[in-house]
Amino acid sequence: MTTSDSLFRKYNVPGPRYTSYPTVPYWTDSPTESQWIDCISESLIEGRRQGVGAALYIHIPFCESLCTYCGCNTRITRNRSVSRPYVESLLKEWALYRSRLGSDIKISEIHLGGGTPTFLAVDDLKLLVEGILGPVQVSEKAEFSLEADPRVTSREQLAVLSQLGFRRLSLGIQDFDPKVQEVVHRIQSKEQVGEVTEIARALGYSSINYDLIYGLPFQTQRSIRDTIDVVRGLMPDRIAFYGYAHVPWIKPSQRRFTEADLPSGDEKRALYELGRSLLEEVGYAEVGMDHFALAQDSLWQAYEQGSLHRNFMGYTPRFVTPLIALGVSAIGDSGTAFAQNEKLVETYQSRVDQGEIPIQRGHLLTSEDRVLRRHILNLMTKMETSWESRELQSRHLDLALEKLTELQRDGLVDLTPYSCKVTQQGRPFMRNVCMAFDARLAERTPDSQLFSKTI
Repeated sequence: MTTSDSLFRKYNVPGPRYTSYPTVPYWTDSPTESQWIDCISESLIEGRRQGVGAALYIHIPFCESLCTYCGCNTRITRNRSVSRPYVESLLKEWALYRSRLGSDIKISEIHLGGGTPTFLAVDDLKLLVEGILGPVQVSEKAEFSLEADPRVTSREQLAVLSQLGFRRLSLGIQDFDPKVQEVVHRIQSKEQVGEVTEIARALGYSSINYDLIYGLPFQTQRSIRDTIDVVRGLMPDRIAFYGYAHVPWIKPSQRRFTEADLPSGDEKRALYELGRSLLEEVGYAEVGMDHFALAQDSLWQAYEQGSLHRNFMGYTPRFVTPLIALGVSAIGDSGTAFAQNEKLVETYQSRVDQGEIPIQRGHLLTSEDRVLRRHILNLMTKMETSWESRELQSRHLDLALEKLTELQRDGLVDLTPYSCKVTQQGRPFMRNVCMAFDARLAERTPDSQLFSKTI
C-alpha cells in the first residue's frame, strides 16, 4: 500500500486517538459517586445477562526512571517503601466498591498497568491480587494481563503472577537503537527482552505482546528495520506499533528533544509502512489501528469474527462490561459513564482513607454520545459502520456525511447514505475518519493544543 505525500500533508492534523468517546478533554457532566455506582450496578446486571463479569484495570504509577516519550501518569522513585501503602490503598478502594455494589461481583478480566506494575515486590504483587480476588467470583474464562518493564521484571514476579492466573504479558520495547534509547531514556538490551520473554513462556504465559513506537527522535528506516529484525527473532504473539504522540505542552519531559529531532509527517508514516511490511512478511496481520497479531492469537481471531473491542488499554478480544478502575488516575467505563480517579497519589490515598470513591472527573454520556460512540467503535474495530436502524441515527450524522464526502473523494472511505467503510488506502487515516463522527469536536474546536497529530 502506498499513499500520496499530499494526502499525508492534508490530513496530518491534531486529533484524538479515540480510546473513548467523548474524548477526555470534552467530558462535561461528571457523575457523583452515587450516580457512578448506579451506572456500574446497571452495567454489572447487563454483563450477567451476557454471561460475562467485570473487567478491572489497576494502575501502578511507580517507575524507577522517566522515559521521556511517555504520556502516562507516573511517579518516578527508587524508594520501594511506597509500594505497600499504595497496595493497601488499592485494596481499600476495592473494598469501597464491593461495599456499595454488593457481594455478587464476578471478574472476567484484570489488567495491571502503569507506570511499572513490576515495580512492586513479589509479596506486594501477591497481596494485591489475592486481596482483589479473595472476596469475589472469577469467571471460568477469565483473562489476567500485565504490563512490564524488562529491566525490572524478575522470574519470581512472573512466577507468582502465573500462579495467580496471569497468562498475558505486555513488554515495553519501543526501539532497540542505542541512539534512540539514549534520547528517550529507555536503555535496554535485546538480551534482556529475550530473557524475560523466554521466562514468561516457560512459566505458561500464552500471549506475549511487545509495545513498539515509530516516530521517536532520531529514528530512521535502518533503526526500524533493525528493531523489527530483533522482534521477528523473538516472535511475540501480538505487537502494538504505536505512533509517537508529541505533546510537550502536556508532558514537559518531551522537551528533552525538539520537533527538529523527530521524523517529519511523511517520514514518520514511511517508518510505519516499513515496519508493517516487515511484520507481515513473517505472518503478522494488522488488527484495527496500530496493532498486529499472529493468526493463532485471540486478538486476530476476534478481529476475524467481528468481536474485537477497544477500550482505554487498546484492543481486546471481547467486550466486557463494566470496566472498574482502581488506583491513581485510572479511568473506569460503565458504558453509560466514565470516571477518572484523582491524579496525585497523596490526594488519591487521602480520599480513599476517608471512605470516598476518589473520582476527580468523569462524564455521563448523552443518548447522542452513545450512538456516536458506537459508530466510532465500529470503525476502530470493524473498519465500517452503518446507521440504517433508527437507534443508530443522530442529528450529527448529516454533518458527518459532509465531512466524509471529502474523505471519499480522496479514496479513504466508501460511502452510502447509511454506511461508511474505511478503504485499504484509508487505514492510515482512521483517526481522521473518526473525527468526522465526533460531534463534540465539531461543536468546539480546541482553543489550545490538546492532541498529537493523527499520522
